Amino acid sequence: MTDDAPRRSGRSKFGRPTGKDVVSGFVTGLFSIPEGMAYASIGGFAAPLGLWSGIVPTILGSVFARTVLMVTTLTSAIALTSSSVLAGAGLDPGDLGAVATLTVLTGLVMLILGLLKLGSVMSFVSTAVMTGFTTGIALQIIAGVIGDATGFDPDVHNTIGKFVEAFAHLPEWDWATVGVAAATVAVWAVFHFVKPLKSLATLLALVLVSVAAALIRVPVELVSDIAAINRSLPPLTLPDLAAVPALATGAIAVALVALAQAAGISAAVANPDGSRSDASKDFTAQGIANIAGGFFSALPTGGSLSRTGVATSAGARTRWSGIFAGVSLALIVLLFGPLAGYIPMAVIGGLMLVIGGELVVGRRRDIVLVARTSWLSLIAMVVTFLVTTQLPLQQAIFIGAGLSIVLTAVSISRIGRVVELVPDEAGGWRIQDPPAELASGRTTVLHYSGVGFFAEANRIEQEWPDLAGAERAAIVLSIRASAEVPSATFLKSLDRRVAALRAQGIPLVIAGVAPSTHRLLERTHALDVIGADNVFEETPGLTVALDAAYERAEELRAAATDPSAPASD
Repeated sequence: MTDDAPRRSGRSKFGRPTGKDVVSGFVTGLFSIPEGMAYASIGGFAAPLGLWSGIVPTILGSVFARTVLMVTTLTSAIALTSSSVLAGAGLDPGDLGAVATLTVLTGLVMLILGLLKLGSVMSFVSTAVMTGFTTGIALQIIAGVIGDATGFDPDVHNTIGKFVEAFAHLPEWDWATVGVAAATVAVWAVFHFVKPLKSLATLLALVLVSVAAALIRVPVELVSDIAAINRSLPPLTLPDLAAVPALATGAIAVALVALAQAAGISAAVANPDGSRSDASKDFTAQGIANIAGGFFSALPTGGSLSRTGVATSAGARTRWSGIFAGVSLALIVLLFGPLAGYIPMAVIGGLMLVIGGELVVGRRRDIVLVARTSWLSLIAMVVTFLVTTQLPLQQAIFIGAGLSIVLTAVSISRIGRVVELVPDEAGGWRIQDPPAELASGRTTVLHYSGVGFFAEANRIEQEWPDLAGAERAAIVLSIRASAEVPSATFLKSLDRRVAALRAQGIPLVIAGVAPSTHRLLERTHALDVIGADNVFEETPGLTVALDAAYERAEELRAAATDPSAPASD
């Protein structure tokens, strides 16, 4: 198999692990200790659950995902949504059986969506909306570590408000914390611009600044201040079946939040082997990861943009990076758990500022492209960005999806048009604008060009030629290659056209009708009104049906002009 095979087939190779995968996996696993514990804590869960969420789910998610560099683990949005679901069901976040139930149910929802191949729905989310969504999440990542990087924790919940409040309370910042965070960013930048060490920049910044802070004894918060890290593997936990009815609906909300975040990753992080991502396969992978993770004390998990950013920044090349991340986390906790507690939270904050910044910078081309495409696309991107930073993520998802649908409808309504086909001397047809008035004494061939009849019907009627004054005329309507949409709007429009033509004594013949559209006309009795002999189905030859329809229209026109002229029924 050649190197281009994955690009042609769309299938990603499992690949052989590389040294960069080992390093990036170790860095990501190390990152998962403080970040996982922090995310679990903000959701009101026991901190160790954040660690367990980065072992089994991360390994299985990386094994099965089609977006090969995506790291499946706990995110802040999932933690907060899960906490809200449990609270709404009247369940305690400390009840491990209830947590396991929610995780498994979330996995089942993801698995079902994946198996039904509903990931294709994400294809309808426009680039403008996805750019605004992923940029907003990147800004959320930065806002989420303001406290770790400055020592000041904003009280507001929306993203932009956190920045405003933080800078309004600048004198309250802890400058020792700021210094450690700034040093982390500086050390990362130095190694990032040294090409041989670029892939190690994140790890070197993490280790060197942590060691320096310990030696100097800088008074900053440590990972161990969040919770103690015990040397143990994830304990086996059984779901509480009695909690299923109370959590079933909430599990759908958690799954949608997680899947939307994963969709943002597939849009932002391309597969290094050139293969295409598949949202349905990613849904399935995350479903498997959550179902298994639920039995090993994991909270619901999904694609993590921040952890994926850590992995790619550290040089990840294949899915082995995610596998090593899960294995590394387990080994670090089991062998050196208490030592990881000495990592300053300011170091984590500094590196997350770097990761969030890289994600925003990585979207700059898409931002510029969307801004130059159209004002509608620009508005969609800005609105999605604002709602992602100002509203709960699950609400932002539905608003963004709604915007995509509106944009699609507006675009479709502008595409549909009617053109005139005129016979040329070579026996073919040339295209020109439709006539404002229907010509007398000949057959006019009109061709519908567009995507679907529903949103375009009004515009098509506006472009239909004026029938007033037309004599001894006929019309052929070609609809070959039009969307096979069972539209009642199209049928009503067609009925009005037929009635107007009959009132003028003008025959209508339709060419290039798809079999499904022909059945629709028959089922709704529109075929009886038009006449079965006046409807020609599409053929393999591009103009065979059109030529036949033209001949039929000429026969009907001649018969209408001279009653003695023959015309077949």
